[in-house]
Amino acid sequence: MRRPHRVAVIGVGILGASVGWNLSRQGAEVILIDAGRPGEGVTDWSFSWVNASNKTVRKSYFDLNVAGLAAHRELAGIIGPDSWWYPGGHLRWSDDPAAQAKVLETAELLTDWGYRVEVCTGAEVRRRLEPDVPIPGDVPVLFYPDEAWVHGRRLVGRLVGRAVASGAELRSGSAVRDIRTGGDGSVRTVVLSDGNRLDVDIVVNAAGPGASHVAGLLARHLPMRREPGVITRIDCAPVPVRRPLHAPRIEIRPDGDTSMVLHSRETDALIDTGEDPAQLGRRLHELARRVVPELSSSRIARTRVAQRPIPADGFPSVGAVPSVPGYYEAVSHSGITLGPVIGRLLASEILSGNRDELLADFRPERFPA
Repeated sequence: MRRPHRVAVIGVGILGASVGWNLSRQGAEVILIDAGRPGEGVTDWSFSWVNASNKTVRKSYFDLNVAGLAAHRELAGIIGPDSWWYPGGHLRWSDDPAAQAKVLETAELLTDWGYRVEVCTGAEVRRRLEPDVPIPGDVPVLFYPDEAWVHGRRLVGRLVGRAVASGAELRSGSAVRDIRTGGDGSVRTVVLSDGNRLDVDIVVNAAGPGASHVAGLLARHLPMRREPGVITRIDCAPVPVRRPLHAPRIEIRPDGDTSMVLHSRETDALIDTGEDPAQLGRRLHELARRVVPELSSSRIARTRVAQRPIPADGFPSVGAVPSVPGYYEAVSHSGITLGPVIGRLLASEILSGNRDELLADFRPERFPA
């Protein structure tokens, strides 16, 4: 197997950590580079819901996310599930008739595609799954039993620790200022903000919201959407919800034993109106308390607006960029779901040159030079 001497992975969120761990465990010399601290960027400020039920716009994208679910289960078996992996399914329902019809239509499609989904009533959900969520008894609720949520920061920490134990080097707190190429146009040197220059053979751009900037250092155009999202964490004990919920106007999930995460597309739409993030957090908190009355005594811990790392067409950009030898991209929304599978597939491509068909629709060359 052809192995590069040195691989610089730029960005140590879930995608970068997954790529770096897979490379290092197979013998590559890996340098993990992050301007901040591993896992504390957009990975930590994500709804962190592992799913394929929300990925039906293209069958190949659905298939990739199904593989992502399987890769998480495999990863939990390899590194242990403690503190980061929380299976138990996901619930979705609506109080709007048109939206409800769309939810049920999607469930039919997913069933045709072989994806497990159960249509329950609100009364069944309260009896079997979420006793503290007062869903009206006759409302149809979709239960996706194979879905999960992930504590992203803890998973990144676990992967980085394993990569370092395999010989990887971690450089956190240093931004990439330049990437230099040789006379043949291939990657040669990464220049850091602390003045260090790293001689490398391969660069993996896993910089999330900063991926377009990193690509630009190599005169590569990677178009990205501007799509911010607001996440609020609340403190509560005990946590009254056992799994991710897509309820009317609000998304709710546990975040450990004493906290929960809140998100809403409705609230995201207010980000650019100039409304203060703290006020957006209060909106989310109020919506959550309407769905789960047990949260009446909870309090907001922190709210943050984060930029989602989404290429312009909405799909991942993963693999080699032929115009720049030695340069690879691992840029995607839904990084929590896709991190383990992209990490495995891209590491294999870097080390062996094999291009997996699961990534065929998501190659970087679809964006013109």
